[in-house]
Amino acid sequence: MKKHFLFIGILTLTGCANLKQTSQSKSLDEVKHITTEASIKSHVSYLASDELTGRDTGTEGINKAATYLSDEFKSYGLKPFFSSYRDSFKIESKYGYNVVGFLEGTDEKLKDDIFIIGAHYDHIGFSGRGKSAKDSIANGANDNASGVATVLELAKYFATHPPKRSIMFVLFSAEEIGLLGSKHLAQRFKSMNQPIYAVFNIEMVGVPLKNVDYSAFLTGYKMSTMADRFNHYSGKNVLGFSPEAAKMELFKRSDNYPFYTELNIPSQTICTFNFTNYEYYHHVKDETQHQDFTHMNYLITDLSLGLSGLLNETESSIKLLE
Repeated sequence: MKKHFLFIGILTLTGCANLKQTSQSKSLDEVKHITTEASIKSHVSYLASDELTGRDTGTEGINKAATYLSDEFKSYGLKPFFSSYRDSFKIESKYGYNVVGFLEGTDEKLKDDIFIIGAHYDHIGFSGRGKSAKDSIANGANDNASGVATVLELAKYFATHPPKRSIMFVLFSAEEIGLLGSKHLAQRFKSMNQPIYAVFNIEMVGVPLKNVDYSAFLTGYKMSTMADRFNHYSGKNVLGFSPEAAKMELFKRSDNYPFYTELNIPSQTICTFNFTNYEYYHHVKDETQHQDFTHMNYLITDLSLGLSGLLNETESSIKLLE
């Protein structure tokens, strides 16, 4: 999430294991996860490894990450939406690469409703925060290897459970330097007259939050029907409203925003992080060992339920409200 502000006092959120559930939801010991903690950890561990040197846009480290992500999409059976999985764009003298995989929907009419599930995979490279002789790499485990791992696990799941609507899985580059990857892709779709139904962006979900009855806050919560319809299908309050996030205008701070401005569609971000529940934002200690993979496992399963409902419903219920 592109952040140029001090984020203080946001309501914290529980991990899924501590959520207050509705009568419709299953008890925790009945949950059938769509993935494993080991699989999630494997993605995060590689993306947040020193080998990738903090995944700064234009570096060999992020190039390795793009190759890994393309290989994962290919292994799931996803097709490139363009000529390859890489959607390239130029930033001055260097190049950035969004990684885009496509799963065609099963319904002849509804497959034209393309639903984007995305997350940014770039980070800031090296950091002076906490810098020592032994470690100057900002590995970005929570920001945003956690979101990328979530997208990968959802892609793997839906590839074997294809919904009626088509899904475009997009992993954005150059978010940290101004949402440049998502701006490029949104503008590309606009020039192509490519209709997009909605965007569901995932940002920093590696740690749980506390003391509310939902799993993640949704930016721009009151701007569309997305949260209401998603929670209806998931059977509980997975997505909630944070007044503080609204005050800080987080809706404008991540890769959802260019799709809203360019295409005027429902386009929002979920997040389970604030500065009160994780101290290593843009810090060399944002490492794999500080992520809560049990929390992520429950969250990914909850996301699969809500998204399955949205992707398979007969009527298109996600609408802008303002």
